[in-house]
Amino acid sequence: MNQSPSRLAIPLIPAARLGSSAWLLHLRSFAVAGQLVTILFAGWGIGVQLPYVPLLALVGLTAVTNVIYGIWLRRYDGPHNHARDLANKEVTDPRRHDESSDAASRPAPRWGSDLELAALEQDGSPRVQKVALGLMLLDLATLTAMLYFSGGAANPFSFFYFVNLAVGGVMIWPKAAWSLTLVATIGYALILRYSIPVKELGMETASDGFDLRTLGLMLAFTTCASVVTYFVTRTSKLLRAREKQLRENQLAQAADRKLESLTTLAAGAAHELATPLSTIDVVARELSRHLEGVEKPATVDEDLKLIDHQLDLCRHILQRMRGAAGDSMAQEWFRTTVGELIDATLEGVRDPHRVDVVDGTEDVENKTLWMPEEAVAQAIRNLIHNGLDASGIDGRVRVESRLDQRNVEFIVTDQGQGMSDEILGRVGDPFFTTKEPGRGIGLGLYLTRNVVSQLGGSLNFRSAPGQGTSAVVTLPIAKPENVP
Repeated sequence: MNQSPSRLAIPLIPAARLGSSAWLLHLRSFAVAGQLVTILFAGWGIGVQLPYVPLLALVGLTAVTNVIYGIWLRRYDGPHNHARDLANKEVTDPRRHDESSDAASRPAPRWGSDLELAALEQDGSPRVQKVALGLMLLDLATLTAMLYFSGGAANPFSFFYFVNLAVGGVMIWPKAAWSLTLVATIGYALILRYSIPVKELGMETASDGFDLRTLGLMLAFTTCASVVTYFVTRTSKLLRAREKQLRENQLAQAADRKLESLTTLAAGAAHELATPLSTIDVVARELSRHLEGVEKPATVDEDLKLIDHQLDLCRHILQRMRGAAGDSMAQEWFRTTVGELIDATLEGVRDPHRVDVVDGTEDVENKTLWMPEEAVAQAIRNLIHNGLDASGIDGRVRVESRLDQRNVEFIVTDQGQGMSDEILGRVGDPFFTTKEPGRGIGLGLYLTRNVVSQLGGSLNFRSAPGQGTSAVVTLPIAKPENVP
């Protein structure tokens, strides 16, 4: 029975993301095993006389610190690794993007957001970096001590200084990596001057200062260490930037797939509901015509007018659903003004008497904008409706506009109870809502954020428990170059 090489292969170092905390843990474990095997082979295999007690004690020190490091990682970094695994599964498993039925019951990732990227790059946090730097400095000191007891610079394993520097260049920040280079250079200078000689190595340490050969070795080591650190840190930085860009692209693609599903849903709903709504409209008009001149309670006419009004509202909502979902983002780009855009927004707002518009200066109100007015108006209208819901029956919502040289800001502030950091972190996630059942499905802010981002703008929230919430929509004044 044939087995594929990938299944038979057993890696010397367990799988872990390059440069991660787990990767350093596995690498140090492998180093402990390698050091132990080398010392035992030198003593029992070829009979080299070495001070085995201090050497084994140094190996034991590395092993103990690595165990402590593993325990710390399990307690500190475990939840972040779990978050990374969930995020990776969300991005790489396309089947999860179709499971919208239970999306409201589980925490959903913020596609493309800084919070998720921060979770994916938790190994770059200051605390993790400091711990890794401390361990690498300890490893350099341990290597220097082991070389001192085993021949100093004459020991061929002195080249492992460069291994430590390469690992540091991948694992920690560039400035910290250069500190490793400095410590390694000092350590090499010490073992050039001081060490316990080993007869089998055949080289003696300089005892009367630094001669020409020693100076040459120091110059060569310093140059090689600097070159290794420079190129490894530079390459690692480029790889991390490319990895981050790839992750952002994957998240954007995942969001696009969800948007396509929502667009299809909105278009299908508009198509399927058009026929029954038209039928209800015809029946209502026929009923109104038959009841003309017939004695009836006044409430009947009021109910018929209400039905007609609600039918018009349903048609308008279905039309806006398709536009808000991105189905018609390319529609009717034309020039408008800040004042006209706010007026268009207020036309479809329920309870307009509870909305306070803060008039800007004449320059702001008459500033010319270039954007699809209806799509933007619907996006801001969604924020106003959310603010009305959050403010309660008697609460009010304030809408104001600001302007700079490149962007226009629309700020919607409610009088609600505000939001906690946890809720703020999930605002805009699809199917996430804090409203009572039946009052929302958690798509309004998601669609609003999508419309704003497609126009090259941003949507941000400022809130604190008990102080209300401000939603800030920032849009470019000019038409983005990537929009046809």
